[in-house]
Amino acid sequence: MKYDIVIIGSGPGGYVSAIRAGQLGMKVAIVEKEDIGGMCLNWGCIPSKAMIESAKLYRKIKNDASKFGIVGIDKKQLSFDFKKAAQRASSVVKRLTKGVEFLLKKNNVEIIIGEAKIVDKHSVLANNRLLQTENIMISTGAYFESLNNQNDKVITAKEFFSLKEIPEKILILGYDAPSVEISQMLSIIGKKVTLIVPQKRIMPLADSYLANYMMKILTKNNVKVYLEVDVKNLNFGSSKVMLKDEEIEYDLVVNIGNRKANVPPSDIELEINNNFIKTDKNLRTNYPNIFAVGDVNGKSRFAHIASAEGLFVINQLNGVINELEFEKYPLNMYTVPEMAQIGKTKEMLEAENVDFKISEFSLAANGKALAEGENEGVVRILSENKYGEVLGVQIIAANATDLISEASAFLQLESTVYDVAKTVHAHPTISEAFMEAGFEGVDKAIHK
Repeated sequence: MKYDIVIIGSGPGGYVSAIRAGQLGMKVAIVEKEDIGGMCLNWGCIPSKAMIESAKLYRKIKNDASKFGIVGIDKKQLSFDFKKAAQRASSVVKRLTKGVEFLLKKNNVEIIIGEAKIVDKHSVLANNRLLQTENIMISTGAYFESLNNQNDKVITAKEFFSLKEIPEKILILGYDAPSVEISQMLSIIGKKVTLIVPQKRIMPLADSYLANYMMKILTKNNVKVYLEVDVKNLNFGSSKVMLKDEEIEYDLVVNIGNRKANVPPSDIELEINNNFIKTDKNLRTNYPNIFAVGDVNGKSRFAHIASAEGLFVINQLNGVINELEFEKYPLNMYTVPEMAQIGKTKEMLEAENVDFKISEFSLAANGKALAEGENEGVVRILSENKYGEVLGVQIIAANATDLISEASAFLQLESTVYDVAKTVHAHPTISEAFMEAGFEGVDKAIHK
């Protein structure tokens, strides 16, 4: 049997591609050596967001219940049961993985559980079966690099979400959204958290406005942050580590730092660049019929971008040629409050010498935000001055990761601040902040 495409890895890049290919009538096989859904669905995006929601609810009850007229709660008896929260997260994961498996089968995708080996550019070996194929897609994700002299107290996010109990003193190693999210979540439920950042700042892909704002929130949440730490010189062989001449005790280290591609076994030589599979602008490897999508190619660590890349490849194979525009894909952070951005950052526009302005509207003046008790935040629009085209949007709000989708439409349609201002938003809604920021870009916000 010959396939149109064999997909190695069933994460968001792989399973979305397989479903779409099946919908288009392609003969598809997907090979997965662990769990359908990959990292994101099983121990990344979904369980982490479910746990964060539990922590947010705990925080809301603890801090705000009486303000909302809910009385009779004994704060001394209030506690966070990590095991039960993890069980809820697990139930969400199981429901979604079953759904993905159903959709794969519904669209005639052959599921093969086992490790795949690329034999040649048209052959994949899986479970002692040689699969002949026109094309191969590698969607095997990435793994976290090991730390120096690490002991059994050092785990990755994969092991973290399998824990039944959480100790008191925790070190988080990382720099982007997941490491910040987990740091804040643990702090909310009462743990002593230290965030170790190898870079000059957290969230290096985010606008400095968002990164600086989040640093203030982490400080407020009693998360101690160490920036520009040379991780290679740290020794995790005991229960203490030296950070900036200060000895920090820990019960657990969660490594969410640098990653390397999970390159599948292969009898052919795939070109590697900076620990990831090298691809061109069309996501082709050094073999034109072998593609690499998702964080295995090092272009992005976000699940939704892996899916977009996978669909991009399937479109190519079916004669639909377009372009990957990474700046038009949102960057989300599921913190408290949430943060999101899309398009150009202030630093990008300054580097490109673009004549632009920033118009913003605070949620402190938004009726729905005040009613919900979630009025910390802002909507910021970066637009060029000549025609008013929206070049970037940044949001800090309780539901910023949902609101950013409206900004995505603005960028896709090359909208101007005039378009944003004249778009009528229902009242009362958080989304009214877009209209207000649009008016601010044109002239002056209505409620400012």
